[in-house]
Amino acid sequence: MKTIEISSKDNEKIKLLKKLGKKKYRKKYGKFIVENLAIIYDGTKSGIQPESLFLVEEMLENRSSKIKIVLERLKLESVFSINESINRYFSSLDTPSGIAAVYKKPKSNRLNFEENILYLNGIKDPGNVGAILRSALAFGLRNIVVDEFCADPYNPKSVQASKDAILKTNIVLDKSGEALREIKGKMKIFSTDVKKGESVSEVSKKEKFFCLVLG
Repeated sequence: MKTIEISSKDNEKIKLLKKLGKKKYRKKYGKFIVENLAIIYDGTKSGIQPESLFLVEEMLENRSSKIKIVLERLKLESVFSINESINRYFSSLDTPSGIAAVYKKPKSNRLNFEENILYLNGIKDPGNVGAILRSALAFGLRNIVVDEFCADPYNPKSVQASKDAILKTNIVLDKSGEALREIKGKMKIFSTDVKKGESVSEVSKKEKFFCLVLG
C-alpha cells in the first residue's frame, strides 16, 4: 500500500473532507466522514471498508496496534498522509483525532420486515440520534428509520456518538411518511408512554416483529 502525502488545503480531497462537514454535501456526494479510530477499527474488523483514509504523519510513523490492523485489512491502493494543520482545517472536532475515513452512504437501503424496526421521529439533537443508534445496536436492533424531522444520522456529532453503529445498522431515511405507511401495513407500531405503557418484554411476547417509535 502506497502512502501519498498531501500538504495543501487546496487539494481536492481535502476540500471534499471539509465539505462533508455539511449536510447538503453529504447528500450531494452520498458520503460521510468518520474521525474516530475506534469506529474505523471496529468497522474494518467487520469487513466494512472506507473509500479513503487520511492520517497525520505522527500516527503513520508511530503506528499503534489498531492502526496496524486497520492498514493490514484495508483494500485500498493508498492512504493519505496529512499534517496537523490540514487536519484542523477540515475537522469538525474541537480536538482533531489525527485520522479521517470517508465512507459511502448506502444507496438504497430497504426495510427488513423479518426484524423489529426502530423509528426515530423528530429527534433534533444529533448527539441523541447517535446515542440511540449505539443503544439500538447493543440491543440487536439494526433496522432504523429516521424521519425527515430528525437530525442527520451522518452528522459528525451523530457519528461520534453512534460509535460503530453508524456502520453496522440499516438506516432508512423516511420522506413524507412513506416508510411509516409501509410499516403500518405490515406490523404493529408502538410508541413510548411513561405513565400508561406496557413493558417492552411483554410486548415482545405478543408480537413476532414490531416497530417501536421514539421521538
